[in-house]
Amino acid sequence: MDVKGHAAIVTGGGSGMGAATARRLAAAGAKVALFDVNLDAADAVAREIGGIAVACDVSDAASAEAAVARAREAHGPARVAVNCAGVATAGRIVGRDGPLDLAAFKRVIDINLVGTFNILRLAAHDMTKLDALDTAERGVIVNTASVAAFEGQIGQAAYGASKGGVVALGLPAAREFARSGIRVMTIAPGLIGTPMLLGMPQEVQDSLAATVPFPTRFGRPEEYADLVLHILGNVMLNGEVIRLDGAMRMQPK
Repeated sequence: MDVKGHAAIVTGGGSGMGAATARRLAAAGAKVALFDVNLDAADAVAREIGGIAVACDVSDAASAEAAVARAREAHGPARVAVNCAGVATAGRIVGRDGPLDLAAFKRVIDINLVGTFNILRLAAHDMTKLDALDTAERGVIVNTASVAAFEGQIGQAAYGASKGGVVALGLPAAREFARSGIRVMTIAPGLIGTPMLLGMPQEVQDSLAATVPFPTRFGRPEEYADLVLHILGNVMLNGEVIRLDGAMRMQPK
């Protein structure tokens, strides 16, 4: 799909991989709506790229429905939806103070997995009503998992479970929407240089980067965005998970 002139939604668009993806889409000519709970951050990126910022809690049905309606009103129904919103809450299942708080586990699942499904269902609904392009596509949805879906570390049960769910969601969604010409892809990043990682002490950053075989560094948000654009342009990519990790395999802890 050539995104020029088409509407796109990016969740978590105020920072990190979401912001980089929004910039890349706008540079390619897309009309971009950035969804984020941090409206100020999303607005700063939106003003930079000529898009719109929309306050959205992806885990909440009413909030997401209102955000998608706002984006549709501004740009028309989206042909592209990229789910980057997510959180990582560390905690052992049973720690020094007892079992992990169930509300903490549920929050990670609600944002990372339920939030991804929430935007997917709403975006796909709009896409099914669009006319097919010359490629027979009506839209593309890109979800963000993590290498933690495959090699979850100790203390990351909630995060690993949420991202494992995102991985498992991709294929049944791609199969369901195939008849409508809607592709669903998943990216599983490794260590990406987002504000969370770059805020760690330098020695911790160096230690983590050394675990990546090649290149021995953190991935860049722009490299995630480049992969999103390649997925959009390659019609044969559908129902698959692509690791973006420099051949890294996470250790138990």
